[in-house]
Amino acid sequence: MPDNLIKQGLKRSRDIWFDRVARLFDRPAIDDGVWGELEELLISADVGVATTEGLVQKVKQRVREEKISQGLLVRAALEAEMVGMLKLEAGPVPGGEALPKVILVVGVNGCGKTTSIAKLAYRSKREGRKVILAAADTFRAAAIDQLKYWGEKVGVDVVAHRPGADPGAVVFDALEAARSRGAHEVIIDTAGRLHTKFNLMEELKKLRRVASRVDNAAPHEVILVLDATTGQNGLTQARYFTEAVAVSGIFLSKLDGTAKGGIVLAICDELKIPIQFVGVGEKLEDLALFDAESFVQALCS
Repeated sequence: MPDNLIKQGLKRSRDIWFDRVARLFDRPAIDDGVWGELEELLISADVGVATTEGLVQKVKQRVREEKISQGLLVRAALEAEMVGMLKLEAGPVPGGEALPKVILVVGVNGCGKTTSIAKLAYRSKREGRKVILAAADTFRAAAIDQLKYWGEKVGVDVVAHRPGADPGAVVFDALEAARSRGAHEVIIDTAGRLHTKFNLMEELKKLRRVASRVDNAAPHEVILVLDATTGQNGLTQARYFTEAVAVSGIFLSKLDGTAKGGIVLAICDELKIPIQFVGVGEKLEDLALFDAESFVQALCS
């Protein structure tokens, strides 16, 4: 993970909350007051009550078992437990090396989904893969136009129908186009809002079924784009999407726009879904692969 990108993304979180966490351990004695202050700071940084309590208990247990007394070593124990919480391995991609690889991207409107798709496409193209984008959010004409704009900017093909068309037909046509054009990846944009949450989730399930008719193992990945600035609300969103389409990984967008980067810990602890990518900024290059050690180092140092 590029240090400059992740440090940029975590600057506000580090300056407002985690620098204060680090300073707690400069004291000569680590007493109950320190643990209480640590919990308050972590909750304020959007780590969440349940995750904070679990994390602090693990650090306390480690301190007792290893007979740690020095503040710097207690801080190191805290950072090690944070790394452990964030280190979730992505499962094997179904279908192995089958082409095209089908990636379904989901998330509510306004989360930065289309920009995140552009960043993923740009990354794949730079690595030599041919990508096709599928404009399956047909409920908003603006969404189709936005994906076409990014497709042109990245230099990849976009399969789109008219606004209001059947999203399943878009997915089917995109997969057929990918096969005929020898594409390596199909990245599918999806709706983020319908008349009700139930309708939205049913539509996503339908897209999943359409993809599986073309390839039994598709979609090979389901990436949920979560806006880091929404904090704990993002957890609720993630639960809905996971129930509907079995999310395999998370793209955390707009990390540079929040002081509450602790939400990353809550996501991994409560949902057990690995964070794969972090988005900071609007440029196509502003994407970092998530790495637990690098993330904690950037947050706490």
